[in-house]
Amino acid sequence: MKVFSFRHFRILILLALLFFALVYTQEQKRATSAWYQPVNVIIFPINGDRHPATSTYINALDTEDFNDIDEFFARSSEHYDLAIDQPIITRLGQRIEDLPPPRPETDSMLSAIRWSLKLRFWAFQHTPDDISNQNRIRLYVIYHLPDKQRRLVHSSGLQKGLIGVIHAFAAPQQNSQNALVMAHEILHTLGASDKYGADNQPHYPDGFAEPEKNPLYPQRYAEIMAGRVPVNAKQARMPASLQSVRLGVQTAREINWLQH
Repeated sequence: MKVFSFRHFRILILLALLFFALVYTQEQKRATSAWYQPVNVIIFPINGDRHPATSTYINALDTEDFNDIDEFFARSSEHYDLAIDQPIITRLGQRIEDLPPPRPETDSMLSAIRWSLKLRFWAFQHTPDDISNQNRIRLYVIYHLPDKQRRLVHSSGLQKGLIGVIHAFAAPQQNSQNALVMAHEILHTLGASDKYGADNQPHYPDGFAEPEKNPLYPQRYAEIMAGRVPVNAKQARMPASLQSVRLGVQTAREINWLQH
């Protein structure tokens, strides 16, 4: 009778990989929550629709096109008296030709785990470790030409692996909105949670930039993890740029900018 089969061997290998991923994830979490040095964010552009105009846009990108992100985090960290002046430093990485594995349509835990592992392996294949990933967030930004008839796929930020997959519009006039989405997903990789409901309305009080404002409405700013400026109890509008966005108290706690 077989005591140890090939199936058992595969299960052991999978468990070993999961254990390694868990240990490595904990090291990444520790490194990115200490805030004794800046966290690097590398942006890898991808042509999502294979259109020549999208390639032209990507080829014209420069690290300075993402300055809004660094400035937002610098302003926010000053508000919370963080020890470092520039907690996030973004730079443009190499262009990538292949698309990452698509996000699963179902929300089951098993599907999410499988996708997370596939995405992390894809990231390892396409952006191998030339520097330690323990203090580096990798954003894979999939660009598409603007189309009013099509909504972009939802972007994702994973704390496990410090990876973000962003869907953005390939148009200079969209750069401010793209930066807002990137900042939101960066915070997901750092442990921040969404602060809006199924109707996209910000949750009170954590999804409000000024929860103690009197009168409460209209709010002047959007909380970064809520993504919208509350106009009244049933309406909220998109902010024009990160200039109209604030990093709220609960988000600051979740990323270890506040201890209590």
